[in-house]
Amino acid sequence: MSDFFITMSPESFWRFVMISVLIMSIVAAGVLIPQILLIAFRKNLFDEPDERKIHHSTVPRLGGLAFEPVILFTIFIMLVFDVHAGRNQLMVALGANVLPLSICLCSLILLYLVGIADDLIGVKYSAKFVVQVACGLLFLFGGLYLNNLHGIFFLNELPKFIFWPLTIVLVVFIINAMNLIDGIDGLASGLSGVALAFYGVVFYYQHEYAFALVASATLGTVIPFFYYNVFGKAEKQKKIFMGDTGSLTIGLILCFLSFRMAQIDLKHVQCLSDAHPLFLAFSPLIVPCLDVVRVFMHRIRKGNSPFLPDKSHIHHKLLNLGMNQHAAMITILMFSASIIALCVILSKCVNPTLLLLGCIVLFTVLNIWMTRKIHQKGIEY
Repeated sequence: MSDFFITMSPESFWRFVMISVLIMSIVAAGVLIPQILLIAFRKNLFDEPDERKIHHSTVPRLGGLAFEPVILFTIFIMLVFDVHAGRNQLMVALGANVLPLSICLCSLILLYLVGIADDLIGVKYSAKFVVQVACGLLFLFGGLYLNNLHGIFFLNELPKFIFWPLTIVLVVFIINAMNLIDGIDGLASGLSGVALAFYGVVFYYQHEYAFALVASATLGTVIPFFYYNVFGKAEKQKKIFMGDTGSLTIGLILCFLSFRMAQIDLKHVQCLSDAHPLFLAFSPLIVPCLDVVRVFMHRIRKGNSPFLPDKSHIHHKLLNLGMNQHAAMITILMFSASIIALCVILSKCVNPTLLLLGCIVLFTVLNIWMTRKIHQKGIEY
């Protein structure tokens, strides 16, 4: 058996690794999530419904507990297999990126622990904010930073006193954007799945296999959760939410992959070689990020705290227009996938500043249209 894997071509081997990690993480998460559901119901660990939330039944919110263990388990099991098969290619790929991967792991552990505490007993936002800033600092120490805007707002190379705080702000912002978009069934996990699939494919064809492996393992973990979150029945004790543990974990991994993609030279992917690196890296995150900015501005305009929860997110607007949760979720996922495709294609020929402003204008116009339709129905939010 080992002779067979030794004789595999590098391309075939890496394809085998990515598919195997994807399948293993699907299976592992599919086994672990029902056990988490069982514990949650035995210990009465639920997300109770209230006037702000959409669900009307008690649902466990500990699905995110499965994310980090499954991701790490599948990656390291595949590493063990790689060594025993006598190839050591995976070990070399991980070793070549040991610093950023180690920083990602340290940040994940911090947020995972904070998320568990928040889901079980509650954690003040200020404490979560401090930990997220610490993650931003770890990114800087790991060489993951945004030091070049590549012409956006006519800026290129940035000095340290600008890109250091900019990196920390972006890390905190992206993590919270994924946390705040988690408002209806399947939305956060669906958007994450679209982004992870995109990152995994691009990293794979760019021969950045270590990062493609992270994307593949995370995608496989999200898929079973998506099934239980969207199609599970609360009355049959099969429905679960990811909670802060899950949203913080996924947000951090997406942040990690996006920052890394912004730094690579796409010399191996000819169809993407002319694409703007920042649009390639951050277009999968545009929808949740722009939605958070718009919601914060809406709350401030209303005289409320930007951190005070309400029902002004894009998914709330679609629900107010008469869509059910599944239709709203699918609409947003299709919109996000379209934005990714448009940004990547147009970034090859459109000025990056104009393209960014175009995305903002498009998102704003769509929200204004939805708001007017909602008001015409006599609904206030």
